[in-house]
Amino acid sequence: MLQFAGSIVGQEQLFSMEALNKLPAVWKLILCILLCEATGFVSSLFSEVRTNVWFEFLDKPDWFPPYFLFGLVWSVLYMLMGISLWLVWRSQKEREEKTAAIQFFFIQLLLNFWWSIIFFRFQSTFFALVDIVLLLLCIVLTMQAFFKISRSAGYLLIPYILWVGFATALNMNIWILNK
Repeated sequence: MLQFAGSIVGQEQLFSMEALNKLPAVWKLILCILLCEATGFVSSLFSEVRTNVWFEFLDKPDWFPPYFLFGLVWSVLYMLMGISLWLVWRSQKEREEKTAAIQFFFIQLLLNFWWSIIFFRFQSTFFALVDIVLLLLCIVLTMQAFFKISRSAGYLLIPYILWVGFATALNMNIWILNK
């Protein structure tokens, strides 16, 4: 794929912003979705969720959803986040406005990346709670910025903020139940 992308934009500029902006819209969309999906995937690898015995022994609220639901929901949410990012990237709004919105997006994506590592790998329900509250705040800021650029991009983040709100409630309850 890199060779193909390189032939489109020229090998010497493959990773420059100018080169990325020259990519066809479909490649930008694929890149945005892959970026978001990869964030979740790599975070789950570092957090060692699948082999984490500690989590099994934590007290959880009665309304804790089935485990299989988390991977399914996050896969869909990361896809929606990628599409949302793409809509902002390809918009005709001024560069400064788009840059600020995309910076908010990457800050929330970074907080999203660290949450499962803090929670599962470092086994810190409290600091994960701090992270997820900051994440919620950054999602709100991202949504506000995205709505100004593309209403569709803002709407696509609604399921994400709802799920993270639910995850925040879960995190807080797990922290309280296991203090």
